Amino acid sequence: MEKNLNSVALGYAVAITSALAMLFLGISGNLGIYTGAVKMMEQWHMFFSLSIGGIIAGIIEAAVISFVFAYILGQIYNKLLQK
Repeated sequence: MEKNLNSVALGYAVAITSALAMLFLGISGNLGIYTGAVKMMEQWHMFFSLSIGGIIAGIIEAAVISFVFAYILGQIYNKLLQK
């Protein structure tokens, strides 16, 4: 029996996970832990920095981008499942 994937739920789950990861990285970066990963995130994400505003902006950016990609992936999966 084939069952479609709930793309919205997948998007929310991935967005929440990404936001929590970005929060963890911002906090640990301010504590001096994982500085290499923080530098990479600052290069990869347009709005992320170690300030409070930069962490919040990075969380929002990561959540939005992750939601969009996971939602699209879920939609593609459902289309391929129907064939």
